[in-house]
Amino acid sequence: MKNATLVLMGLAAAQAAYAADGPSFDPKRLAQDVKVLSSDAFEGRGPNTAGENKTVDYLVQQFKAAGLKPGGDLAGGKRAWTQDVPLGRFEIKGPVKLTLTEGGTSRTLAQGPDMAVRASMSGLKQVSFKNAPLVFVGYGVTAPERKWDDFKGVDLKGKLAVVLINDPDFETGQGEFGGKAMTYYGRWTYKYEEMARRGALGTIIVHESAPASYGWPTVQNSNTNVMYDVVRKEPRKSHAPMEAWIQRDLAAGIFKAAGLDFDAAKKQAQSRDFKPVELKGVSLSADYAVDTQVIKSKNVVAIREGSKQPKQVVMYSGHWDHLGVGQPDAKGDKIYNGAIDNATGIAAMLELARAYGKQPAPQRSVVFLAVTAEEKGLLGSEYYASNPLYPLASTVALINMDALGPRGPARDFNISGSAKLELLDRLVAKARQWDMRLSPDPKPEAGYFFRSDHFPFAKRGVPAISFGSGNDWADGGVAAGKAAEEAYTEKNYHQPSDEFDPAWTFTGMARDLEVLYALGSELANSTAWPNWAADSEFRAARDKSAAERK
Repeated sequence: MKNATLVLMGLAAAQAAYAADGPSFDPKRLAQDVKVLSSDAFEGRGPNTAGENKTVDYLVQQFKAAGLKPGGDLAGGKRAWTQDVPLGRFEIKGPVKLTLTEGGTSRTLAQGPDMAVRASMSGLKQVSFKNAPLVFVGYGVTAPERKWDDFKGVDLKGKLAVVLINDPDFETGQGEFGGKAMTYYGRWTYKYEEMARRGALGTIIVHESAPASYGWPTVQNSNTNVMYDVVRKEPRKSHAPMEAWIQRDLAAGIFKAAGLDFDAAKKQAQSRDFKPVELKGVSLSADYAVDTQVIKSKNVVAIREGSKQPKQVVMYSGHWDHLGVGQPDAKGDKIYNGAIDNATGIAAMLELARAYGKQPAPQRSVVFLAVTAEEKGLLGSEYYASNPLYPLASTVALINMDALGPRGPARDFNISGSAKLELLDRLVAKARQWDMRLSPDPKPEAGYFFRSDHFPFAKRGVPAISFGSGNDWADGGVAAGKAAEEAYTEKNYHQPSDEFDPAWTFTGMARDLEVLYALGSELANSTAWPNWAADSEFRAARDKSAAERK
């Protein structure tokens, strides 16, 4: 206990040394916001529910009290406090009929055990095709900055693209894609988007547990239920009619029927010389109906207007939604309160808003974006990034906060994934002033960078990170921090038991907010435009809009 006390005293001294440079943050207010937002009265904060209405009203009330202005939809020359977010809801109705033909012999495939076919988000109410040819396109990557093209001009119209999960480097750990750390090209969302851009009839991703970072049950459960997406003007540009996963062993058998060896084909796909291969003599037929509805939700947006460059924006984000009311647990509790995930991130945002409201106006504007439907696939942030209220080209940076630690301070912090960008360099340098260090992602191959609300901004070029609380606790070290994280993941994550705990001190989060305020404030009072690393897959998108920042 003596050593822990000394460490805490050291952290307190470092904190005090920089307190004069910026505002302090109140653990009690953080606790109160988390307690309110995760109470049963808010019914788990499900989008398009009474819980959403209460949440939106509470956030608007708090932003008003902080002295901020509405930053949402523009109507009649005035901004509202919210941005309307129409969401598509897609559900397969009736059976999914799948028939595989190999060398003239046909057999039925089962939805779930054999393939996991998603409800089509392409706008079609009936997906129906017969004897569509299959083409193996390797990892399905087009990466000009790496001089990599898996397609070599192949026409995918009317064809089903069979594609591997993760990056070409995953197996060997070295190559053009950064080794084990997943790039966006390895993420399943990219595969679906790229095949849609190329006009494919469908995408079939071959599942393997190691490169996917989860087993087939996760794939089956995540892809055979109700799907959600933002409402798109041209959905076929983002979604092919069929989007599906297939079991690895079943895929290997299909390759064999076409006279190919799956493992040899995969090996070839790890080279930039790879060329697409038609699976000769193999075709797939499918028939299933899709029910499509539109539901409405809202992002909440507040702004502290800049004094000198108000059209240049520094942004903080976090998702207000959770899972709402669902299946009861063993105790009969069916409200998924979402205290840590993500009432903590929203409480942090409200505290930051209060700090900016009290300080002199920054030179650039600071926007606070509380997004909806993160739990349904980052949809609130995707909608904003597709329909920005403030141009993405003049958005300096985005700092996202998701599931922060409500206990004491840690000696470290983390970000989702392993991004390379100047914004992270700035954060690392700033955190050093509080004697905090960055802990690298322990599992970069899992692609966590692509699973938080900063990502829709990142893929459009905006420098963006998602901040996470550290595990090396000042009181208890790594052992205590990791034990708490593992216990939360096992017992509380996405369960009704993710509830407010009166024992939480919130002192660590208060300290973390000093760092995040210092980072955002520095950017808001500068002319800097941080960028991605030269070899980042997001650099080209940012550079494309460079002229708009001059």
